[in-house]
Amino acid sequence: MPTPSLILVPARFKTGKLYTQIATTSAGVVLGSSGDFNVTRATTATRFNANGLIESVASGVPRLDYYTSGGTAGCPALLVEPSGTNLIVQSQNWLANGWRDDATANVTTVTATTGTIDPLGTYTANAISPTSGSATHLKVGSENSASFTGSTVYTASAFFKQGTGNAGRYVQLTYPVARFSQNGFANFDLQAGAVVASGGTADTNRAARIENYGNGWYRCSFTATCTSNGTENGFTAVLITASGDPRAQPFAGTITDVLYGWGAQTETGSVATSYIPTTTASGTRNADVITLSGAVSGCIGQTEGTIYVEVDMQRLILGSVFVLDVGGTGEYIAISKLATGAFRVSIKKTSTSAVNIITTTTNAVGIYKLALGYKSGDYALYINGVSRGTSANATDYPTGSLTQAVVSNANYGSLNDFIRAAALYTTRLTNDQLQALTTL
Repeated sequence: MPTPSLILVPARFKTGKLYTQIATTSAGVVLGSSGDFNVTRATTATRFNANGLIESVASGVPRLDYYTSGGTAGCPALLVEPSGTNLIVQSQNWLANGWRDDATANVTTVTATTGTIDPLGTYTANAISPTSGSATHLKVGSENSASFTGSTVYTASAFFKQGTGNAGRYVQLTYPVARFSQNGFANFDLQAGAVVASGGTADTNRAARIENYGNGWYRCSFTATCTSNGTENGFTAVLITASGDPRAQPFAGTITDVLYGWGAQTETGSVATSYIPTTTASGTRNADVITLSGAVSGCIGQTEGTIYVEVDMQRLILGSVFVLDVGGTGEYIAISKLATGAFRVSIKKTSTSAVNIITTTTNAVGIYKLALGYKSGDYALYINGVSRGTSANATDYPTGSLTQAVVSNANYGSLNDFIRAAALYTTRLTNDQLQALTTL
């Protein structure tokens, strides 16, 4: 197997840059600062760290995320996301201004409880209990102050932990009827770590998800489509006592039941992105933009080459995975991901030329190793050791010099997932080599 000319190594990073392996010798791997990928993100952002806790990362610093579905720290991957805004104020303090219980105060809340550590490893969680009356018991965030846009998809999420009693085992997420007329809801079982019910009238975007964050904490999220413009409650969590309860089911509360909640977030889009903490106003996380230009020219095969990339595909969201660009002229070679989870290869010669597309039917979450061998008239895409498409098209190959490597950029659709590794070869590897390189 030929030696790659450039390897992106997420596990080696420094402030504002990702180290790259630019040569492998008998003495080992040589790391070069001239070949570093620059990371641009003008805000702080959060990640799941090696200790299994959520922590803030400074602006411009790449995020190595150690999250695994089991809620423990695993192998790190580079977390790359588009910009996002949390509409909920006081995302951690559920007794602060902007939060209410309900119209008749049918829950009690203790914030900064010492009953359990929160996902930060500190004591800022909220202990929520129903009052004894027969009523709907719920918590509302950003009361009458969150601005919604009709026909837009939103995802509400929060971290919950089982406490005591039935009302401490189950929780329901829903949206205000005035803006989401379909009355959608999702129920979560914090003992089983499962979504146990979802309902409402037809909404093709409706989805519910639960993710294990360790220490008994689960991130529960519910996605639905807004049906009208206006301002309303931004976040609604309902205490329920059975897995199959309908939306906002009343019950006679047991005051010793306790549910723990923390980290409320409502954002546009069909997935819950990395947690965006807020205090007195909504908060925004800028996009991660990861590029390498100029010095990379000698590492990119100009008339032929190979792109290798390994992704941990968890979110199934459209975005560019890896792009070789001719410097803003509209010419590029790109691997991207469709909203269905399928991968696409696009070869573009000019801004007006047709796009050469190779598609696959991949649509499941998991680890994917992709290798694109490119050469005018000879393209092949392999994924996990299997050929997913070839092309003999010789008319769309870029004519300019490929001078930039892009991991995520809004011009090509920002990635919203995890990169485990990437590499470039200045030669078009054989199909047998592409197969061997991508075999799991």
